[in-house]
Amino acid sequence: MLPCLVVLAGCGLSPSADVSERHAHAPGAALPMTLPEMKLFGTPPRETPARANADIARDFLDLAFEMESGRAIPRLTRFTEPVTVAVVAGAPDSLRHDLDRLMARLTDEAGISMRHIRPGETPNIVIETLPRRELQRAVPQAACFVVPRVSSWAEFLRNRRGGQLDWTTLARRERTAIFIPADVSPQEVRDCLHEEIAQALGPLNDLYRLPDSIFNDDNFHTVLTGFDMLILRAYYAPEIRNGMTRDQVAQVLPRVLARLNPRGERIAPEPLPRTSRAWIEAMETALGPKVSSQRRLTSARRALSIARQEEWLDNRLGFSLFAFGRLALTSDTPEALSAFAAAHALYRSLYGPGDIHAAHVSMQLAAFALSSGQAEAAVELVNDSLPAVSRGQNAALLATLLMIKSEALGYLGRADEAQIVRLDSLGWARYGFGSAKAVRQRVSEITALTPKRSKTGA
Repeated sequence: MLPCLVVLAGCGLSPSADVSERHAHAPGAALPMTLPEMKLFGTPPRETPARANADIARDFLDLAFEMESGRAIPRLTRFTEPVTVAVVAGAPDSLRHDLDRLMARLTDEAGISMRHIRPGETPNIVIETLPRRELQRAVPQAACFVVPRVSSWAEFLRNRRGGQLDWTTLARRERTAIFIPADVSPQEVRDCLHEEIAQALGPLNDLYRLPDSIFNDDNFHTVLTGFDMLILRAYYAPEIRNGMTRDQVAQVLPRVLARLNPRGERIAPEPLPRTSRAWIEAMETALGPKVSSQRRLTSARRALSIARQEEWLDNRLGFSLFAFGRLALTSDTPEALSAFAAAHALYRSLYGPGDIHAAHVSMQLAAFALSSGQAEAAVELVNDSLPAVSRGQNAALLATLLMIKSEALGYLGRADEAQIVRLDSLGWARYGFGSAKAVRQRVSEITALTPKRSKTGA
């Protein structure tokens, strides 16, 4: 069963210095010959971040005026509205569907005027898809990425060695190109659209301390959140102009946020210490490619040690525990389980039981419960997680949880319920995992977790 648990744990790939990208994370009964129709999410409800405006202002400045590498960005740059978008021929059908929904959300929730190009126009944002192998040959650690001053893959390849693609040298944003793999699941394409379009429009940084944002390399959030929409709305507020320095933005930002988010004026700030480069480097190594398993585990242990030494009791400690638990599975399953349990308890205490962070950990704990014959515990863990995962629109996680629940119900002798849940899971899996082969592989991995019952039913 251990190899299946390791597959479910997944793995991550580290960020590069200054490429704005989404980082790649690896992710019973016989299946019907024909899988059910793909399920799709509707428009998520609008949410308001439940945090103090003083804290949001701090996050805005760190997101807008730093690269992921720590390099300072001297001036805020943005597009002149309306922002026009073009998709290069050959993109998957799901991309256009999800792009239209995303642009509608950005126009409605972030107040950014966006539309597709008209004949004869030069687009501000070009979206081009290509085989994943070709994309990662150029930028090995990226699942997808966005670059300035180019409008095609060929133009990117010609200019990638010089300073043409340096975000810190921009005076304004006029042209950007987003590159997304074409041969991945619809959800992976959508996730790339959300993160890369958000960064094409606004902040280029990611912050591990953020609990409620897609601008976080933990990848727990896969679609733009209420916090993200507020950041982008502030980014394009009339008080904030293209070319302003950090100090200039800091002077006007409080009244911008007071106008856009009056609720945040009534919430007390909760200052957080900055994330040390030592922790970030340890985490990047732990989740990085082309690193031995032992070195990754050592780095994850170091990141966890730093988080504890710093006395962090926030998202960073939770992610340290979660990452360590995934990497410890191959060498010390009890230690991995202990880390998952600690992460689960911390996330629930920080954000409540119906939280997407706790749901990610619940999937690991439910897999453990199923593999050890604790089917009722597995069902309970899944049921507690389903609302948060549905709100977060993570079809891959939703499908996996439902597959675990189906196996657990079957183990408990509730075959009819198990079949209903199984069919539900397959519809989401079509979106989350893509090909029929990938869906069947995930089902096989979950099925392999289920222990055989004895003849007495014990």
